[in-house]
Amino acid sequence: MAKSQEKEMSFLDHLEELRWHIIRSLIAIVIFAVAAFLMKEFVFGTIIFGPSRTDFWTYRWLCQMGDILNSEALCIDTLPFIIQSRKVTGQFSMHITSSFVIGLVLAFPYAFWEMWRFVSPGLYSTEKQISRGATFFVSLLFIIGILFGYFIIAPLSINFLANYQVDPSVSNEFDITSYVTLLIMIVLACGILFQLPIVVYFLTKAGLINPQLMKHYRKHAIVVILILAALLTPPDPISQILIALPLLLLYQISIFISSSVLRNQTKEIDQT
Repeated sequence: MAKSQEKEMSFLDHLEELRWHIIRSLIAIVIFAVAAFLMKEFVFGTIIFGPSRTDFWTYRWLCQMGDILNSEALCIDTLPFIIQSRKVTGQFSMHITSSFVIGLVLAFPYAFWEMWRFVSPGLYSTEKQISRGATFFVSLLFIIGILFGYFIIAPLSINFLANYQVDPSVSNEFDITSYVTLLIMIVLACGILFQLPIVVYFLTKAGLINPQLMKHYRKHAIVVILILAALLTPPDPISQILIALPLLLLYQISIFISSSVLRNQTKEIDQT
């Protein structure tokens, strides 16, 4: 029987390989970021400032729902604030920051795939089988989280903060840095938090958690989710509730995923 010609890679070889995976990921991010930078009118006029205008998709949809339900309260027809730049470098720095974030979001599936290509060769064959499709599901949940944050959490948060006044004499004039930072924080936070089912899947496979444990600590998890929602969203109850509810749903889904993983592991043990 011929001996395997495969040679173990040294630590420096691993670092060199990791370096090239990171470089390719960064190149993808930079390409998308440069494209976003050059498309300034579309990026800011349509994407960044979209939730600041009453013709945004979410506001129009709420108005349509208000017509169906005969409720004028759902229709958002005014956003009483203006966006200003109070720093000399404000607009330029936000142009750079927004372009980088858009590049990161668009390149995320490829960047994750590159990192997965580095990690997967070190897995056992069984571990490779259970993690099949990881890039697809991680990317899918990330995109769903990004869209949820952008179309649901962000516009409702902006609407609440735009209409909030401690006194009628105080008008809302938001700095562009504050506005863009808020939008980025909400959108990226949702994208990351929506990875909960994936995290639970792998932790269950590793034997670190199980559905009984998750059910036992469900009340604690609710408190943690509410704290996370308060930390990652603007200081208004609407945004916190809107991000907490899907996280609670994802936690419940994660319990089902954990149960399914354990059932499959039990079947495999019984068949051997």
